[in-house]
Amino acid sequence: MPSAKLPRAVFAMDPVHLPLLFPPPLLARLRRTAELDPAHVVRDFTDRTAAPYLAGAEVLITGWGCPRIDARTLTAAPRLRAVLHAAGSVRALVGEAVWERGVTVSSAAGANALPVAEYTLAMILLAGKDVFTQRERFRATHVRPSPAETATIGNVGRSVGIVGASRVGRRLLELLRPHDFEVLLHDPYVGAEEAAALGAELLPLEDLLRRGDIVSLHAPDIPETRHMLDRPRLALIRDGGVLINTARGALVDHEALTEELVSGRLHAVLDVTEPEPLPAESPLYTLPNVLLTPHLAGSLGNELERLGRVVVEELERLTAGLPPAHEVRYADLGRVA
Repeated sequence: MPSAKLPRAVFAMDPVHLPLLFPPPLLARLRRTAELDPAHVVRDFTDRTAAPYLAGAEVLITGWGCPRIDARTLTAAPRLRAVLHAAGSVRALVGEAVWERGVTVSSAAGANALPVAEYTLAMILLAGKDVFTQRERFRATHVRPSPAETATIGNVGRSVGIVGASRVGRRLLELLRPHDFEVLLHDPYVGAEEAAALGAELLPLEDLLRRGDIVSLHAPDIPETRHMLDRPRLALIRDGGVLINTARGALVDHEALTEELVSGRLHAVLDVTEPEPLPAESPLYTLPNVLLTPHLAGSLGNELERLGRVVVEELERLTAGLPPAHEVRYADLGRVA
């Protein structure tokens, strides 16, 4: 999209996110790259006030809260050439008409993967030290555990199973490298040689569940992965094993998982659930073997600027006539988040 004049861009998202995505220095850099009105943020493409902005828009800068971009939107935005998403998945955002027109779509999902991978690494290390059980014990007894009571604690040689070599899964594999873990991987799109290059042993899912002390989910939420951890597969995880889910709640049969957790056989770190949030009466809020967090592994607070920076860099590339560095391709939608 090289041009002598600046392309016209429009923000489309919940405006509450805008100040953190594009703080003043980054917004100034964005405005040197595109003609846009930061005071106008579209939340409804059918709103009359949005019409003049969409009519001239060559770029939509989207984020959480953006309405779906469909054929009607494209009719209102005949000059649209690029959608730059300052968040993760575009699956629910971009309609078929966008791909049919050949609009370039880019996402900051890669940047959003880093805090999720960091969160997961932290939980793996804490789980290996049995921090959650020991916290509850210490609260109740105020007594340090004996060496015999901590004999099975530690992260040396512990088996960590990664389900899904997604963006998050791959970042996590990078972060695991300096640690002394046995790393296992399941992903139907990865071969043994590639898995070895990622630092992991490739296994069928059932074998990974049997061997992993800690199992961490990083697969996309697609029809093929719904309840991939059902009751029989959850039963394969060894007694005392830890399940970490920072992907999507739909990957796990929640009823079966709840039964396992209530029994005390498994431990879990759950940043996502099904439904989300859980009903107030769910036992998972108070079980000592469950750490439940409110979908905070992804970018929050000052981490949002990283997503905005990706968008600015993508727009700079497009205006210079270069291809986007983080393009989303229609052919990949069937297997990515």
